[in-house]
Amino acid sequence: MRGGQGANHVSKLNEAKTAALFAAVGCVGFATDYLVLRLGTGLGLSPAVARIVSLLCAMQVTFTINGLFVFRCLSWRKLPRQWGAYLATNGFGNVCNYWIFVTLISLHSSIWSDHLLALGVSSFFAWMINYLGTRFIAFRTARPHGPRPGPDRAASPSGQSPAKTSAP
Repeated sequence: MRGGQGANHVSKLNEAKTAALFAAVGCVGFATDYLVLRLGTGLGLSPAVARIVSLLCAMQVTFTINGLFVFRCLSWRKLPRQWGAYLATNGFGNVCNYWIFVTLISLHSSIWSDHLLALGVSSFFAWMINYLGTRFIAFRTARPHGPRPGPDRAASPSGQSPAKTSAP
């Protein structure tokens, strides 16, 4: 590989790894979504209302895990902007998710109206939308899988890297 091609290849691998981790977190969100949906319908809520509750719970879980472990960029200082951007971008994906889910269950088909299948189909399409929004808008300044700042790389209050000194 030539110089630029090698860096491009590494960049594509890092992006694929980030997307795969985002998908794994999506599985945790899917499980949260499904369990809360089952709980809600078990308590007598309609599937449509229970789905709103389950989506909100799943969004909280995925925001936290993605911000801390996938994109590694949550901070108290940036939290309001990140949460707002996450709500907006993933909100759009979740509106699509909800619309597909309700459409499928309203078909009253023995196959397509199954809650788990409708949840899976709608969640897949939402995953694609949500990844793009999370990666390029909500956590746009993140460097997924890059080196974490360690003691050698930490900046001093003046912005300069601390000089290594030997003990007296």
